[in-house]
Amino acid sequence: MIKPTKLLSDEHKTILKVVEMLEEECNSLKEKNIDKDFFIKVIDFIRNYADKFHHAKEEDILFKEMCKPNVEMHCNPVEQMLHEHNLGRNFVKNMELSLNKNDKNELVRNAREYIVLIREHIFKEDNILYPMADEALGKTAQESMAKKFAEIGKERKIKYEIRRFKI
Repeated sequence: MIKPTKLLSDEHKTILKVVEMLEEECNSLKEKNIDKDFFIKVIDFIRNYADKFHHAKEEDILFKEMCKPNVEMHCNPVEQMLHEHNLGRNFVKNMELSLNKNDKNELVRNAREYIVLIREHIFKEDNILYPMADEALGKTAQESMAKKFAEIGKERKIKYEIRRFKI
């Protein structure tokens, strides 16, 4: 069995590739107009892959498992991770609003805020949260989570094609 945290970490790699492309596009906006199609695709990716698919696994399965009374950890960072997920959602919402207003400065500002947040967030999850979860959650919990992850994959079948971004 592949650990659920390994699956989540692998999904982070995909998210970071799109974030890198978002950063490159923001850097190029000094010399050009907004590529609305690109930003629409990025917002769609974040909302559907990063949030509805990836964050759903964290919020609905991993975090709930980590908050059970029988799970022992020296501290529990779940509340902070949820807060950061909500901050990210807010940046994406503001990206969409500024895109609709054709406000390049606000679009870039919110995109850059999202980029910084998600990179730091992923670093914390990969290097702190997931190792804590691996240590605190037993084999039975991990197997149960793996099954639930597979169910989410089926029920929330992401029809998202990463190829749009040339990944």
